[in-house]
Amino acid sequence: MSLLLDFAPMQASAHDAALAALMICDPQHKCAATAALRDDWLAGVLGLVTSVDIVEPLREPGRPPRPELVAPAQLAGRSTGNREGHAALLHAIAHIEFNAISLALDCVYRFRSQPFAFHDDWIKVAAEEAYHFGLVCERLAALGFAYGDFPAHDGLWDMACRTAHDLLARMALVPRVLEARGLDATPPIMNKLRGAGDKASVAVLEIILRDEIGHVAIGDRWFREQCAARGLEPEATYLQLIDDFRAPRPQPPLHIEARLAAGFSVAELEALSRPRKR
Repeated sequence: MSLLLDFAPMQASAHDAALAALMICDPQHKCAATAALRDDWLAGVLGLVTSVDIVEPLREPGRPPRPELVAPAQLAGRSTGNREGHAALLHAIAHIEFNAISLALDCVYRFRSQPFAFHDDWIKVAAEEAYHFGLVCERLAALGFAYGDFPAHDGLWDMACRTAHDLLARMALVPRVLEARGLDATPPIMNKLRGAGDKASVAVLEIILRDEIGHVAIGDRWFREQCAARGLEPEATYLQLIDDFRAPRPQPPLHIEARLAAGFSVAELEALSRPRKR
């Protein structure tokens, strides 16, 4: 019997099942429903509805009452020199992974005019993000903390809301901007954790980095598909969308190897690495 039955009646489509999982507030239940969605999809239980995309504004996703969401400037530093700072750093990663579950589920729910391969990709991403969230929460628990114990910001979901109307913008600005920043940030975080003697968390981040290269590559693939369908040059369009949405430009040093594996070109990375003219 499908685990989805524990959370909602069996859905007729992957889109409805993704929405059901998206709206679950309890993190453990959301992760279980997301894993069940992946299992049901692979088993052929769920199909697709051929229709136009959902263009309604993004609704608030299911989330627990904590963590408190604050502006990024209000977040304290995350030094691994003490247990609380160490846990705050891991909590920030857990929060990114939790939001990434909702982002992938929304792609499945919202962009329903896309082909089978698109939905297969984003259902896989959602399940892997749920797995990552669980791994980081285990590391938090080892330090005596839990998800929700520290404040967090809502930058990822805010960008999802701003790009809900356009798959091109969503693929450019969420996987290729915000999630790609994680490729650059993860090695320095791993070094911090090594310095703190936290080999177990380093091993978790090695898994996350490996998988996130694949997630950014999926975003890159569908971004380029959209550019081709609209007759747009991808790399110029990417820079224009960053400016149009006032998205944060990548800040050097970039993780060149990871970004190349995720689909960025050498020329593009050279352009992104140069100081921006003001």
